[in-house]
Amino acid sequence: MGHLPSAVQEPAVAERPPPHARIKAQWIVLCSYLLGALAVTGRLWVDPAGRVQAGDPHDVDLFAWFMRYAATAVAHGHLPALVTTALNAPQGVSLMWNTSLLLPGILLTPVTLLAGPQVSLTLLLTLGLAGSAAALFWVLRRWGASISAAALGGAVYGFSPALIDSAIGHYHLAFAVLPPLLIDALLRIVTGRGHPVRAGAWLGLLAAAQLFIGSELLGDTVLAGLVLVVVLAAGHPRAVPARVRGAALGLGTAAVIALLLCARALWVQLHGPFTEHYVLQNSWGGNLGFFVDPPSTLLLHTSASAAVASHFNLGLPEYLAYLGWPLLVVLIAGAVCFWRDPRVRTAAVTWAVLELVSLGGGSLVVAGFRFPGELLPYHWLQHMPVFSQGLPNRFAILADGAAGATLAFCLDRARSSARAPHWRPGGIPVAAAVAVLAVLPLIPLPLPTAPVTPLPAGWQAAFARLHLAPDARVLVIPIPNVGHTQAMRWQADTGEPGSMIGGYFLGPGPGGQPEFDSSPAKYTGKYIDWLWSGRRPAGASSVALIRPALAYWRPAAVVAVTSPRSALGGVLITLFGRPAFRVGQVLAWRL
Repeated sequence: MGHLPSAVQEPAVAERPPPHARIKAQWIVLCSYLLGALAVTGRLWVDPAGRVQAGDPHDVDLFAWFMRYAATAVAHGHLPALVTTALNAPQGVSLMWNTSLLLPGILLTPVTLLAGPQVSLTLLLTLGLAGSAAALFWVLRRWGASISAAALGGAVYGFSPALIDSAIGHYHLAFAVLPPLLIDALLRIVTGRGHPVRAGAWLGLLAAAQLFIGSELLGDTVLAGLVLVVVLAAGHPRAVPARVRGAALGLGTAAVIALLLCARALWVQLHGPFTEHYVLQNSWGGNLGFFVDPPSTLLLHTSASAAVASHFNLGLPEYLAYLGWPLLVVLIAGAVCFWRDPRVRTAAVTWAVLELVSLGGGSLVVAGFRFPGELLPYHWLQHMPVFSQGLPNRFAILADGAAGATLAFCLDRARSSARAPHWRPGGIPVAAAVAVLAVLPLIPLPLPTAPVTPLPAGWQAAFARLHLAPDARVLVIPIPNVGHTQAMRWQADTGEPGSMIGGYFLGPGPGGQPEFDSSPAKYTGKYIDWLWSGRRPAGASSVALIRPALAYWRPAAVVAVTSPRSALGGVLITLFGRPAFRVGQVLAWRL
């Protein structure tokens, strides 16, 4: 790719617009991306501190907690600890095994402290969509795509259903700005277009940054980069020996830089407390229908297709594969027609491989025929340490980036061919129209929203009266867990309490397998929350169930959002006696 034939190089200088026109056009593209992201997140910006995405409130509360945690650490003059008892006291939580958004949390500390964690998350989401599109646009321009083609390719990636659906609650996936930059740095190393040491240092910095945004997306990007390099090497076998030394130097530099920045974090993750030992229990089985059944987050969908997406067992935030028949047909046809173009060939093969990987490693049913999982590439990856702890459907994010690149290079190649004498007049507008029409089914709708869980009356006043030490363990009821994250939201919004029992997080279970709310007293916590929600009656046996958990937790105080006359209130009075005080909706005990 570093020595492309003249037929696929950028247009001649005489055909390019003047420099000032190119700069203006590029700014228009970037502003359009930002306006598009604001349109998608517009309902959140109506009340950025009080509105969240509808559909996945527990994950949103979790990310709000992480933003507050990072901001509190920075406000006290230090970086966030990688293991903390601010949640799930006294056991604690490893932030390296959770989607903790450490780097964005640190950078957005001023926003979190001034306006609250939800404003930071809404800002991160908006910048993630626009920035992801802009990143691929910049990379495509660097590798020879025209402004209009790169703009279309960037939009396909930044506003793809994979990112839009991830935006419902998976901020670490929706902020996919760095993967295109990582791929670009890798390409500059292996093709010799960049100085190996400088490009390697840049690659190492990007890899370290991505680790502290989301390690799963980093692992997926590594595999995508490996596929891309293999395709390049297969297409240019004679150039490989000359590039081995420079590539080794660049990749070695990247590894050294990344390890210097991430060594401690990786040690905590792999050898520190709460290390998880995951063994895949069931192979992931994909569904080809996911590529062509649009979810309800897109403008052009039907009730039947929306029902297919909504009934996906992992929920809409994991429904990531859709591209639609028009774009699939255009991509395949473009790859066939312009196969001789190395950029088209490389991007198209990478796209196809990543889509196959996203199908998982289980058996695949097509038209009633069951294909064995051994025919899919992920079958051979799913038991490896990194990939066994991720979800293969998330490779659709990288696949959509490759799809955007394929479309951009195909569009430029089609317009270049349309200038040939044997083509009919009007071929260039037709090529552009076909490309634009192919992506129309991907136009997203604004994200639906819901109100943030309101802060209980008396919450902050209760903690002010308790006068607790910053590290004092507090049993908050409802106890936060996978079904109840309200207390985590209240802690995120106010910073109180400093150390909370229970939590919604990922940790090692008894056998080292990851599980949510991995705590010795997790089921007692859920039982108390059942009492809080009124789903189960209180009885004499409830006290016997709760006492062993209290002996393990040893809380310094209990704060319950309930009334003395409720069933739960009666149980708590039996356990702790009359509350020290009541303020608003809150009962409080000092222990």
